[in-house]
Amino acid sequence: MKRLDGRIAVITGGGRGIGRATAERFAQEGAKVVIATRSEEPGREAVAAIEELGGEALLLVGDSGDRDFSRETITRTAQHFGSIDIVLHNAAYTEGGWLDTTDDEHIDTMFRTGLMACFWLTTDALPYLKQSKVPRILVTSSIDGNKYSMPGRSHYCSMKAGVSGFIRSAATELAKHRITVNAVEPGLTLTDVVARVIAPDVMDELVGEIPLGRAVYAEEVASAFAFLACDEAAMITGQAIAIDGGQVLGTDKVMAFDDH
Repeated sequence: MKRLDGRIAVITGGGRGIGRATAERFAQEGAKVVIATRSEEPGREAVAAIEELGGEALLLVGDSGDRDFSRETITRTAQHFGSIDIVLHNAAYTEGGWLDTTDDEHIDTMFRTGLMACFWLTTDALPYLKQSKVPRILVTSSIDGNKYSMPGRSHYCSMKAGVSGFIRSAATELAKHRITVNAVEPGLTLTDVVARVIAPDVMDELVGEIPLGRAVYAEEVASAFAFLACDEAAMITGQAIAIDGGQVLGTDKVMAFDDH
């Protein structure tokens, strides 16, 4: 028996990167997956990949930073599959911005997409999660803003720090309903978005700071989410697991590979 057999999972930002890798992993574990994404073509490709694996997926196209689309995502999932067991908020706006040049629209988009959607998806999904035997709320957070920082990322770091506060408080509030709330904090992860926003020379410098010597694969983050969604993680709640190759440890790259 697969670990997520028969469970219904909603994944925002499910058309690319970590979201897509997790959608495919959940499907491999037996879940039926709803992929909510604003990018229709990547979303269709993700659904096709899941169907090729023998899984079942539903594509919903829209902006997770929009309150109405969040509500629609939950409503249409329940209508299509009849229940909801897992909600994973993965969508985020990742563009950086300097404090003296970033405008209000940039900041608003950052927080609506990355943080406000946590509240929206949770409140909309609660009636269904309360009826589930294995209810899970999951969020893609980041080491940024929690254990790590970079110039030009204060808005993103603030948003992700807010995510960590959300999971801890929501975990205590929803424990009476047996709903667990957890996050994964990826470090530098190889996705198309990261390749677009980080220059190759900066990427090399960042990889040089990672004790294990390479960036994270999206599939490795997906594995952590699959564990947090399964029965074995029933007593884990309010936690954020860093998947970063030791990036936040600050170990010098020479020392990390010293034979001694």
